[in-house]
Amino acid sequence: MTYILGGWQSDFSRNWAREGIDIAGAFAEALNEGLAATRLDAGEIECGHVGNFVAELFAGQGLLGGFFGMVHPALDGLPTARHEAACASGSVAILAATAEIEAGRYDLACVLGIEQMRNVPGQTAAQHLGSAAWNGHEFGEARYLWPRAFSDLAEEYETRHGLRYEHLMRIAEINFGNARRNPNAQTRDYRFAPESFTADDAANPVIEGRTRKMDCGQVSDGASVVFLASDERAARYARERGIPLSSLSRIAGWGHRSAPIGYRDKIRASEGQAYVFPQVRGAVLDARRRAGVGAVTQIDAVETHDCFTATEYMAIDHLGLTAPGESWKAIEDGTIDFGGACPVNPSGGLIGLGHPVGATGVRMLLDAHKQVTGSAGGYQVENARRVQTLNIGGSTTTTVSFIVERAA
Repeated sequence: MTYILGGWQSDFSRNWAREGIDIAGAFAEALNEGLAATRLDAGEIECGHVGNFVAELFAGQGLLGGFFGMVHPALDGLPTARHEAACASGSVAILAATAEIEAGRYDLACVLGIEQMRNVPGQTAAQHLGSAAWNGHEFGEARYLWPRAFSDLAEEYETRHGLRYEHLMRIAEINFGNARRNPNAQTRDYRFAPESFTADDAANPVIEGRTRKMDCGQVSDGASVVFLASDERAARYARERGIPLSSLSRIAGWGHRSAPIGYRDKIRASEGQAYVFPQVRGAVLDARRRAGVGAVTQIDAVETHDCFTATEYMAIDHLGLTAPGESWKAIEDGTIDFGGACPVNPSGGLIGLGHPVGATGVRMLLDAHKQVTGSAGGYQVENARRVQTLNIGGSTTTTVSFIVERAA
C-alpha cells in the first residue's frame, strides 16, 4: 500500500506570466514548498513524476522531468518521467509512482502536477485544450470545443432522463460557495448576483449550446505536489518526525479505465445501458473493490471532476450517489452540500477552486489527504475518514479514481 506524506498546492488565483514567473520557476517553487511542508530533504526523494498536459503548446516546453535536477543539486541523477492524459495527467503520474513503490523499486516518490494556461488569449487556450479531442473528426465547428462537448453531454442526459437547468446551476452555486472557504481557490473572492445562476443571457451568457458561463470550470495557472511512500518508509518518516502514523493517509484503492477518444463513439457504445459512460462507472467501482469498500455510504466526501456542471451531474450518478439518471435527487436533498451526507468538492472543485489541467489530479489527491487527516482548514468535512477522487481526461477518454483513507 502507498502512503501519502503530504504536499503543497499553489494559489490558483495567480497569473504566473504577470508575475514574471515561467513554468520552470513555478515548478521549483512547488517542489521547494512541498519539501518544506513535509519536512523532507531533496536527497530523500528516490524518483520523480510530473503530470502535465500541454506545456509544449502553452509554454513551448517539454521534458518537464528535467526540472527536478534544476531545483536542487541532490536531484541531479534522479529518475524522472512526465505523464500526459489530458485532465487526468496528474492522476496517471500518481499511478506510475505508486506502481514503482509497490514494485519495490523505490520507497519515496515525488509527484508534481503543473499547468500554465493564463499566458495566452482565451481563444488560443481553448484551441490548445482541444487537442484532447479527436482532432479533425469532432466538434470542428465549435468556437469553444469543450463547452460544446459537455453541452452535448447535457443534451444526452436530457434525451435519456430529462434535465433541468436549475440543477446544473445548483452544482455551480455549491462549488463557488465551497471555494470561498479555500484560501487557494481562484474564485474565493468572486461575488455573484442571484440571476447569475439562472438562464439569464446577460448575467449568465451562452458559451456554446447549452453551456453558459457559470457552467464552466476555470482556466488556471497552478501546481500541486505530493510525496508518496512505502509502508516501511512512511512508518520511518512518522517516527523520525515524532508524529503519529494517523497524521498520514494511504491510497487504499485505485481504478483506471480508458475509452475511445471520440465522444460519439462512447455515446453509441453506451446506448441502452444504465450509465452514459460505463468506463467511468467501472473506474469508480474498481477503486472501491480494491479498497474493500462495498457501498457509497462508506465514502465521507468526494473530490470529482467538474470541468463543467454537466460533468459533475454525470459524476453524481456514476459515483452511485443516486440511481442512473437521477443525479437531481442528490442535488435537491442536499446530499452533495458541504454539510450533506456526502459532500462533493468541498475544495470548490474545478469550477470554484480552479483547473490547471496537469495539476488537477495531484491536487485532488492532496485535498483527499487533507480531509482524512483533518488538515483541510476552513473547508474541512467533519469526521472525514475516507474520500474518493474521480479525475477525467477528455470526454471521459481516461478516468482515474482513488480511495484515500486515514492511516491506521
